[in-house]
Amino acid sequence: MVEGVRTSPRGSGGIGTGSAEASLMQRVAAGDEQAFADLYDVVAGPVWGVVNRVVRNGTFAEEVTQEVLVEVWRTAARFKPGKGSTLAWVLTIAHRRAVDRVRSHQAALDRDDRAGRLDFRRPFDEVAESTITNLEQQRVRQCLSALTDLQRESVVLAYYNGYTYPEVAEVLKTAPGTVKTRIRDGLIRLRDCLGVGQ
Repeated sequence: MVEGVRTSPRGSGGIGTGSAEASLMQRVAAGDEQAFADLYDVVAGPVWGVVNRVVRNGTFAEEVTQEVLVEVWRTAARFKPGKGSTLAWVLTIAHRRAVDRVRSHQAALDRDDRAGRLDFRRPFDEVAESTITNLEQQRVRQCLSALTDLQRESVVLAYYNGYTYPEVAEVLKTAPGTVKTRIRDGLIRLRDCLGVGQ
């Protein structure tokens, strides 16, 4: 079934009810191919949109969308309904895969460029900067993990996936005012955890 996954979005890409999506995901986890086809119809459009927004390349977007849908099929049993909506879980996978593709592509370009120049010397400043960046990323991940699930999901959708408040509210099936509060509280906790402005 998964080998024949459609890679360009079709249908309305509309968002169904959270409980219906969670039920579909449970059936997908049990190997139900029809449930996967139904879930595809719900998530394919949003997945392609998130991926295309990150990779900015139609061919890459189709490839990554297929990879995401295959991963959803293979890892559906890992989905925990109590930790957030089905669509948010799938879109988080999509964003991660898209970012990985961009990084991989850029790394390949960088390797080719270095090989072309035959300059294997790496300035100390670049090593130091890379180390600092890695440490900062680890710290941000640790601080994100300290947020509540709802705060983290809202912040990730808004700041990593580029969603507007109304879009986050729609994905999480929550009132826009509640989303704003979650994001505000989450950012305050992140700021305090990271020591920004102290």
